[in-house]
Amino acid sequence: MENPDQEFPQDPSIAYLNHAAVAPWPRRATEAVEAFARENLHQGALAYPRWLEVEDRLREQLRELIGAGASEDIALLKNTSEGLSVIASGLDWQPGDRVVISDQEFPSNRIPWEALAEQGVETIAVSLDSPDPEGCLIEAMGAQTRLLSISSVQYGTGLKLDLQRLGEACRERGVLFCVDAIQSLGAQPMDVTSTHADFVVADGHKWMLGPEGLALFWCAPEIREQLRLHQHGWHMVEAAGDFDRAEWKPAASARRFECGSPNLLGAHALSASLSLLLETGMEQVAAAIRERIDHLAGQLCSRHGVSLITPGEPARRAGIITFVPSAESPRQCHERLRQAGVVCALRGGGVRLSPHFYTPWRALEQALDVISEGG
Repeated sequence: MENPDQEFPQDPSIAYLNHAAVAPWPRRATEAVEAFARENLHQGALAYPRWLEVEDRLREQLRELIGAGASEDIALLKNTSEGLSVIASGLDWQPGDRVVISDQEFPSNRIPWEALAEQGVETIAVSLDSPDPEGCLIEAMGAQTRLLSISSVQYGTGLKLDLQRLGEACRERGVLFCVDAIQSLGAQPMDVTSTHADFVVADGHKWMLGPEGLALFWCAPEIREQLRLHQHGWHMVEAAGDFDRAEWKPAASARRFECGSPNLLGAHALSASLSLLLETGMEQVAAAIRERIDHLAGQLCSRHGVSLITPGEPARRAGIITFVPSAESPRQCHERLRQAGVVCALRGGGVRLSPHFYTPWRALEQALDVISEGG
């Protein structure tokens, strides 16, 4: 992207370093929503068939983003929590089954599994505080383990995991592999084939630069029918447009997980945002993020003497740097940053900074200068 200010004309007094929470939209997403709203204002749903073409394009963009085989394997759900709940409530659990997660998961990737306790399913939270976190997860997968559900990047510490190694271990053991990709999809390249994932779930409002309320849900087609459906409606049936038909059956495609009317406004926005990422290329996006994260890590350690919570090894990082300041509490540091126009978050026991590929270097320096003022 030659001129990021054209797509992200942000207030120059703000340093936006909070893409791991809620990201700004690019200009093209805003324009897509404005055009959709104007069309609706003047014509109602006259263009509904064309709106559905936008939704189809979004499925194809998401397919490309994760390296899936077919767009019909992509479902569009409300959020990551709903996607993980579809899996947790859909599998045929038996008393004594186990789910392995980590001890750093966001509640979305913990609560749906813990809620299975009433069915006799045990959730094992494995510590990642190890030089070999993947080894710890693999070691925890015993004979009763039915599923491993892990975040590709941990939301608090920023730890990036080796999904391919975990996926291969799951395949060897006959364990289902679920990836919460919300902290990597849109920031890092992904390929569901090489990772051996069975499920990938990710909301669009973080690194994909889209709106809240629309998420990717991918399920390997060979195990799609293993998920028992708990939500039903007109949209999830095979003959979705035949409203007078008395008989029905679930759609053969991933649309079976979409029970009602689609979020077409969100689809216009997210499709526009993804067009920017795909035009730029995910390798280039990841490289630009890596440059910014490496710069922040180096400056925080050398210039400010802070303690990094995020791993120091570059291969273990994606788009998050979380640190503990040396001369004040994380809360005090975060408040000073907020008052100075630096948008970031308190997570993982420290202050979390999360730039994207377009983030101007002056935003990084603005944050570093404020941190310096704290001693």
